[in-house]
Amino acid sequence: MRACLLVLIAFPLLAADAVTAGRFIVERPTLINLGFEWHITGDDNRNAAVEVSYRESGATAWKQALPLLRMGGEKVYRRDLHLDYTVPPAFAGSILDLQPGTEYECRFRMADPEGVRGEAVRTVKVRTRAEPKAAAGGRLLHVYPPNWRGEKQEPSFTGLKRAYYGAGTGDWSVVSERKAQPGDVILVHAGLYKADRLNYADPLGIPFDGTYTLALKGTPERPIVIRGAGDGEAIFDGGGAHRLFDVMASEHHIFENLTIRNADIAFFAGAKDVMGAKGLTVRNCRMEDVGIGVVTQYAGSQDFYIADNVIIGRDDRYRLLGWYAPGIYGANRLNSYFAVKVYGSGHVVCHNYIAYFHDGVCVCTHGSPDQAEDHRATAIDFYNNDIHLMADDFIEADGGVHNIRVMRNRGVNAGQCGLSAQPIFGGPAYYIRNVIYHVPTGNALKFKVKPAGLVLYHNTIIAESRNAEIYGNAHFRNNLFLGTDARREIFRFPNSTAYSTYDYNGYRPNPDVKDNFFWKAPARGAVYEPENAPFTAFDSLKAMSAATGQEAHGIEVDYDIFESLKPPDAADPHAVYYARDLDFRLRAGGRAVDAGVHLPNIDDDFTGKAPDLGALERGRPEPVYGPRTSTGRPLR
Repeated sequence: MRACLLVLIAFPLLAADAVTAGRFIVERPTLINLGFEWHITGDDNRNAAVEVSYRESGATAWKQALPLLRMGGEKVYRRDLHLDYTVPPAFAGSILDLQPGTEYECRFRMADPEGVRGEAVRTVKVRTRAEPKAAAGGRLLHVYPPNWRGEKQEPSFTGLKRAYYGAGTGDWSVVSERKAQPGDVILVHAGLYKADRLNYADPLGIPFDGTYTLALKGTPERPIVIRGAGDGEAIFDGGGAHRLFDVMASEHHIFENLTIRNADIAFFAGAKDVMGAKGLTVRNCRMEDVGIGVVTQYAGSQDFYIADNVIIGRDDRYRLLGWYAPGIYGANRLNSYFAVKVYGSGHVVCHNYIAYFHDGVCVCTHGSPDQAEDHRATAIDFYNNDIHLMADDFIEADGGVHNIRVMRNRGVNAGQCGLSAQPIFGGPAYYIRNVIYHVPTGNALKFKVKPAGLVLYHNTIIAESRNAEIYGNAHFRNNLFLGTDARREIFRFPNSTAYSTYDYNGYRPNPDVKDNFFWKAPARGAVYEPENAPFTAFDSLKAMSAATGQEAHGIEVDYDIFESLKPPDAADPHAVYYARDLDFRLRAGGRAVDAGVHLPNIDDDFTGKAPDLGALERGRPEPVYGPRTSTGRPLR
């Protein structure tokens, strides 16, 4: 009888610990990354895992990728905004750095010591997106400015609106009797397109508000293309308009080789809970004297490609000014807000040069994720952007849900923080091989509003990270964090979960500070309560490691690990530094070389006995930051 009772007691415990595989979701593919989610129940002891492998369709050999991230139970909340979200149990993760327009076979194996119920192996074929391009055989429509005096190619139109919608000024400006068609290529010839918006009969046909409202529908195969003709600079001057291009109702438009200036918003592409564009491409454009470059905050927006642009804001070019606390760092008015902000899924923001804004590249701070799976911030890529002089942050993944990929970006001079997760609703939010320099507040990482699901691999951060607000399910490997001789600690570890992990990272403590490392974490369970529990201070990485079991392979380093790099001047927080003067390459024989751990699909190409710490592997080409040319070199 007693034995039977023990069996009856043990069985539900084993049942709760065993994992049950549920729905498997393939997220929207981007050009180089694929994202997946696998919902589960059970696994109360959190020892299930999902191994990932992949290969090009038709190949025989499998390659290993990172395992999916186990999530569930983490609490994301901010009481003053009534935000209270609990991450549901699931696995999620990405396969990274693939080839565009290529089909891959992806295999996922779920395992659990207590057993797997349901389908334990899933194999799917997924094709990455190709870079958007004009359709073959589309009509060519030629647009000229009002003062054009040369010969014209036919069919010709005075101003963009006549080619896009048809003729009409004044009250007739909204009449569209001759619309552009999917597949059309509108060639904008050289000159200045600047409407006199207070002129009722202005020939460009956008009276009073100065906005081009473009709402036609292309298709993925036959987009509507608006392109500089290549005979000189085609300049759209907003004349101070609030929105120059309103494309929130459009689908599959390509804007390229244009100059946009003198407007609060260059491309308005979506408003939360209203409407948003799909398939918007803005490529090889120059946006200058703008308050916002490109924005959608609509959860249903999909598949943006914002690439190879130069985006210049209106903020101070010669001093680093924060946006608050004028008695400490100076106060910066909101002259320009952000360069790019997106919400939705499948977006790619890459190889842009961005300068003189409040924020650089952002996910919309949206609030709790929508219930509809196609109306959440998932499968968003920010990579190879070059960001200079932000009043607030370089990159904000704030509001991201799953598979936010922040990779190979370079940020120099930020008035508030370097990389932000405020918050992440489960993750993973990947921060991989980013370079951050000069964040005088000491907030290299702004991980606030209790974000969950943070993965930081191979970043080089020349700034302190003293974020004190708790975050959960975080995993740090192969990073470098170097102090700047400021009178503050180099790093705080404010864990809300017992299963966050830190190892194989390098730290440079600040020499005149007694305690450089601060730690807190729950002994057991998922949530740290109370959140304002005190930190334990440590005067060395070795002491912290001995007490916590973390950073068993972590090391302390100094600036001699680099070929030639000095810290920013901690006594001059307003100083402005330039990426061209900074060398983040590692020195041969330095402590950071071969000091990392192999991470599949992240550092498979390491050159020595083991991967190097930081963003740049010695012996490998440096990333191209910012716009590319046909030769693959940075556009400067």
